[in-house]
Amino acid sequence: MSKQVIEFGGEAVGVVVPDEDRFKFLAVKYHVWDLDAKRFGSADEARAAIRQLLAHQAVQAKRQNHGAAA
Repeated sequence: MSKQVIEFGGEAVGVVVPDEDRFKFLAVKYHVWDLDAKRFGSADEARAAIRQLLAHQAVQAKRQNHGAAA
């Protein structure tokens, strides 16, 4: 187990570092801050959580923008 940079859309958004038998995610970008210090079984699990978080944020932003336009 070693630290790994986690990228999303070609941009580094954080790193995962070994933490006992898991990996701890350390966010370096504000838009993934909700996942900071969360522990995952693998770097791939962290990437999946990032995708899910950003998809949720996109849906929320679309709802807010749609509501503001009405």
